[in-house]
Amino acid sequence: MRIHDITLPLSSELPVYPGDPPIDIAPWTSIADGDVANVSRITLCTHSGTHLDPPRHFDQEGLPVDQIPLDLLVGKAQVVEITNTFEIGRHELERLPVRGVERLLIKTGNSELWKESEFVENYATLTSEGASFLIEVGVRLVGIDYLSIESITGSGDVHHKLLEKGIIILEGLNLAEVAPGEYELICLPLKVKDGDGAPVRAILRGGPEHTTQTDFDPHSSKWPLS
Repeated sequence: MRIHDITLPLSSELPVYPGDPPIDIAPWTSIADGDVANVSRITLCTHSGTHLDPPRHFDQEGLPVDQIPLDLLVGKAQVVEITNTFEIGRHELERLPVRGVERLLIKTGNSELWKESEFVENYATLTSEGASFLIEVGVRLVGIDYLSIESITGSGDVHHKLLEKGIIILEGLNLAEVAPGEYELICLPLKVKDGDGAPVRAILRGGPEHTTQTDFDPHSSKWPLS
């Protein structure tokens, strides 16, 4: 079965959302320096790279990342593609196969932005109206291919609407080489106790037979992966 790695490799080269701390990976001990093993220290934000936003992100009493039901993070997912717009609302979504979908991943032109070394402020986002529509049709997890599902000028309304209804947000996906269609999603976060978010390793299995995605190489370190 074909496996698509839709996770961004964590590195100091990876853009972060404005205001978040940068990713820093530095040697702690090094064989090259005469130590017996290589050990590195990692400093990063809970919302670095490919990550989950649980309700705790915007609500101090909300469900934390370590208590998200695992069966929500593993299962059938629908990838839809929406291009030529920066605002994804009801009009864009209602024409797509999203009704009855529990896990929805939205592929946009954002996936091409991972080629940029700096954060790009002009990216495609879900609107408040779009969030209301996803609530209406019963989506339980929604993902998008940039570091936020909401505009950088947003008030937080999109996050609030989704998270208050228990809809988990999966951000920072790389869907550049993934064709629209039905897949199996597996996206398991770091088990951060009472966490407001956590990086995940997200993969898709299966999908349309016409996709040209190359076979998954677990040993590749090329960035970005898709």
